[in-house]
Amino acid sequence: MTTTSRLLALLSLLSLLQTHRDWPGPALAARLDTSARTVRRDIDRLREMGYRIDATRGPDGGYRLAAGSELPPLLFDEDQTVAIAIALQTVSTTGAGVNDAALRALATIRQVMPSPLRHRLDAVEVTALPRMGGGPAVTAAPAVLDAVSRAIRSREVLRFDYASPGHPDDDTPPRRTEPVQLIASDGRWYLLGWDRDREDWRLYRVDRLAPRTPNGPRFTPRAVPGGDAGEFVAARFRGNHVNEWACHGTVILDLPADDVRPFAGDGIVTALDSARCTLYAGSWSWSALAASFGRFDAPMRVVGPPELAAAFELLASRYADAAGREVSEE
Repeated sequence: MTTTSRLLALLSLLSLLQTHRDWPGPALAARLDTSARTVRRDIDRLREMGYRIDATRGPDGGYRLAAGSELPPLLFDEDQTVAIAIALQTVSTTGAGVNDAALRALATIRQVMPSPLRHRLDAVEVTALPRMGGGPAVTAAPAVLDAVSRAIRSREVLRFDYASPGHPDDDTPPRRTEPVQLIASDGRWYLLGWDRDREDWRLYRVDRLAPRTPNGPRFTPRAVPGGDAGEFVAARFRGNHVNEWACHGTVILDLPADDVRPFAGDGIVTALDSARCTLYAGSWSWSALAASFGRFDAPMRVVGPPELAAAFELLASRYADAAGREVSEE
């Protein structure tokens, strides 16, 4: 395991022991999705770090944090607290497979923070989405993330200036939005909220957002369509009302499956032999789907549906026109 994974595992174990109940070794192993041997080793490691952990034998025995044992307070500043909250809530996008451990670690860290910092930690709630192909990462200022998080937590209307693409110095009045959720995806930060002036749901790039003070009045949160902010935003990324692509199709690529998988996104790659594979993928339109297959720069054949084949013909005509020559009649 990586050092980060090892630390998260220890914090997860410590979090369970803090419930002040007896934990049989097999129960801890099942809860942490590990082996009893690993649990024993981690218990020994925590003891070496100074934690008093009692062990009792027998069918009713187990481990528990000794009476009077307390975790020392963790001394973080406010910026570090926000960084911890963001890092542990977005670990799912790293592919490290430690999502549950990260959330348990966050709960453990929260318990040993002074009260003011605990409130700052609680204010930062993030939904992490898988890669959507949104372009290069863009930095969002920690102060802005903090201000947005506070408005979400306190259920106050967020007032902010917004630099729209192509209009960085727009003189329009500040936006007035009921903020609902921070979303992290592809190294970019978004805010989902209900725009009071446009009377519709809007998704804002946080790096283009400059909060104004003070915030507006408190509001009663509206129900996000479908009931899940992450699913709703994922659907918006895909240009759809539900979290699935509007168009799906399959091609055979003259490439080994292992060469295609790293670039297939949410597509499904199936090996046919050592030199060919099928790729099933989706996009918001048939032309966009056909163009996405073209990025593999390899011979291919359409499996289906007919709309995908028609899209390839349309693109072939457009590309031929762009090259300034006639389309072959073959």
